[in-house]
Amino acid sequence: MTMWRPPERIRHDAGSGRWPTAAEAAASQLFQEITLGNVRLAQRTWIPAMVPWRASPEGFVTQNVLDWYGRFAAGRPGAIVVEATGIRDVPSGPLLRIGDDRHLPGLAEIVRVVREASGGQTRIFIQLIDFLTIRRRPERTQYLRRYLPITARHRAHLGLLGAPESSVREALEALDEEGLRAALTDREFESLQMGYRERVTDLDSPQVRDLPQTLPGLFAAAAARAGKAGFDGIELHYAHAYTMASFLSPTNTRTDDYGGDRDARVRLPLEVYAAVRAAVGTSMAVGCRMLAEECIEGGGRIDDAAWFAKRFAQAGMDFISLSRGGKFDDAATPKVGEAAYPYTGPSGYECMPSYYSDARGPFGRNLAASARIRSGLRDSGFATPVVSAGGIHNFEQAEGVLARGEADLVGIARQALADPDWFRKVRSGRGAEVRLCRYTNYCEALDQRHREVTCELWDRLGLEEGNTPRSSDGRRRLVAPRWPNA
Repeated sequence: MTMWRPPERIRHDAGSGRWPTAAEAAASQLFQEITLGNVRLAQRTWIPAMVPWRASPEGFVTQNVLDWYGRFAAGRPGAIVVEATGIRDVPSGPLLRIGDDRHLPGLAEIVRVVREASGGQTRIFIQLIDFLTIRRRPERTQYLRRYLPITARHRAHLGLLGAPESSVREALEALDEEGLRAALTDREFESLQMGYRERVTDLDSPQVRDLPQTLPGLFAAAAARAGKAGFDGIELHYAHAYTMASFLSPTNTRTDDYGGDRDARVRLPLEVYAAVRAAVGTSMAVGCRMLAEECIEGGGRIDDAAWFAKRFAQAGMDFISLSRGGKFDDAATPKVGEAAYPYTGPSGYECMPSYYSDARGPFGRNLAASARIRSGLRDSGFATPVVSAGGIHNFEQAEGVLARGEADLVGIARQALADPDWFRKVRSGRGAEVRLCRYTNYCEALDQRHREVTCELWDRLGLEEGNTPRSSDGRRRLVAPRWPNA
């Protein structure tokens, strides 16, 4: 799959701006303390959750996972958010899990490594996620012969009311695409073209219908395990293409008490938060990652996000981290045998724009929305810290975010991957040594293929060193080289 690109092909190169002296950095807002609930951060820098595809197939922490987080921690950011970690104890590939106590030792080891590598300077959060079923796009014949449930509608459309099922399947298989589109429901044809995807509106499914009863307990149990593992905080994943964001979306037309208007759509996210807070108390910071805008037709807008943010602040969340886009609704059609990827359509581009962009460019694309949401919180009397991210790569940008009141913490993701030592270099007055991200989305392309995520700026360096951890194909190093001047 190829990621969507805007029709305009304007090149935007990252710029270093003016790097501060050590004294200027020490006096800046960026390197001042901030408190999230009862958790103090030494600075207002934040590495958002990024999935590096390094867990074991059973969701366990591996040495490569520890190396990944230890390398970021060596840069001493204010906080690191551990990748989206599944709350269910179900197979989900090389993604971290926290759905059972057997995963606790590895997660506790991440905490230990981060504390040690950062000299105790970096706080560590874990992002808790739930996701619904999604399957790979099937081969046409296989889908029609095996996966498609034959219904009375198919029989009536084909004039085969009394025919055996095998005859109905043969008749469907003989249709051209136009005929097949007419014979199948929209959802059935979508499952053929995109692969089957469960939705929160599938109330005919007992599992989906019962999500409001099951999810608060699952999130709370996962949060309690995170507390036992020693994490400083919880980030509830209420963003992008996943379960909780789908409840918040205007596309949530459930006919029970959990869909329809805003009050109904926010009900489950608030119930999940309440259960998590009850499980961990106030010693851990608890907040969420949510979308400032869904960036899809009929999706959530800034006004929706501002309204939800106020409800979350009123409920007592300790922070709100803002992203945008990244939805299945406009994802590109996957190849046969592959699953849809929610960052391949226009909304996915909004989440991870590249250096070839429209006139708005890829840098700080979410800041205007963040500013409106934060302003709405302050106007309503809430001091809840807001985290914003998106293409921020130099000190002047980051400091400007805080100076203009667009956010209270600055998320730095791709730039931190390009140079995990960004924070130490800038703070020590050596910003000129920063390795600037090019925003080519080389890392995103690896993520899309579920390959270990690395950066093109360093993953071929020092491969001759015998002790350099390498990717599964042996061609790339897995962590950035050590900063020799640290």
